Amino acid sequence: MKQDTDLFKTILVPVDFSPCSDEAFRVACQVARLSGATLLVLHVIDTSALAAFNRLGLLAVPSDAAPQRRRLRHHARLKVRELLESSVATGIKITRVIVEGAPFIEIAKVARTRNIDLVVMGSYGGRSGSVDKIFFGSTAEKVVRTAGCPVLTVPLATPVSRPKSTR
Repeated sequence: MKQDTDLFKTILVPVDFSPCSDEAFRVACQVARLSGATLLVLHVIDTSALAAFNRLGLLAVPSDAAPQRRRLRHHARLKVRELLESSVATGIKITRVIVEGAPFIEIAKVARTRNIDLVVMGSYGGRSGSVDKIFFGSTAEKVVRTAGCPVLTVPLATPVSRPKSTR
């Protein structure tokens, strides 16, 4: 059921391959299908995570950072390809972009420089206990403030509980 409208021409969906991100991808595909929009799938390799690995001594030597970046980029390409080949994405024009940096900065940069009409992204709704999120806000909250276009945040789908049978 495709309805070409002028509402959304290009939809950005940032993915981190979490269940919440997968749900956002599913919703973005539905919106793209309904509006006739093109989908731009973005994965940001979080370079601050690599720096943290190095500080914690999880990289044997600092020179391990470049091979680790290559591995992360390769893994991201494989995971994005899985999304693009999924049945949810059938019939939608999709472009993929993989960049490195701070996720909310890169998402906002892509939203502003590529004339994005809508960002659809996962939101954990405060269910994450991360100290970073408590003090600095989630990536979704930062994107809402900086993207320069509408942002639809998608919570992780919860199973609908059915009333118990009274037989």
